[in-house]
Amino acid sequence: MASLDQRYDDNQRLIVPAMSGVYAALSPLSYALMRVLAGGLLAIHGFPKILDPMARIGMVEGLGFYPGVFWAPLLAITEFFGGILIALGLLTRPAAFAGMIVLLVTVYFHWIVQGEGLMGAEKSILWAAILFFFAVHGGGRWSVDAKFAKTL
Repeated sequence: MASLDQRYDDNQRLIVPAMSGVYAALSPLSYALMRVLAGGLLAIHGFPKILDPMARIGMVEGLGFYPGVFWAPLLAITEFFGGILIALGLLTRPAAFAGMIVLLVTVYFHWIVQGEGLMGAEKSILWAAILFFFAVHGGGRWSVDAKFAKTL
């Protein structure tokens, strides 16, 4: 299967083949932009949690995650530091996978626990899908991970 960077090299598939160069040039930028925004926004979302990681003990225990004294700080670390790692493209796959798990729990929370259905969970679903993408594809060409000879 062709990588994301190679998909726009096939001029025969494009209605306007002249756009191939534009798409090829913008592909790494779009990839990096999405990774930096996703990671940065996840870190911003986790910032209040990292300031007081024990403040969410009741919430995580209310979802069935015991002991809360373990899970609440893990939530804060995953969102804040995981977001920074994703933004940098460092250990992108494991950080994105961990974040995706957190987001899937929020899907359950909004959809089932709060009874909000799809409309309440749609943002979490979108976030989980974005993080799934980076868990599968890694950090991309413009990431710290790309500087290493091997990746996870």
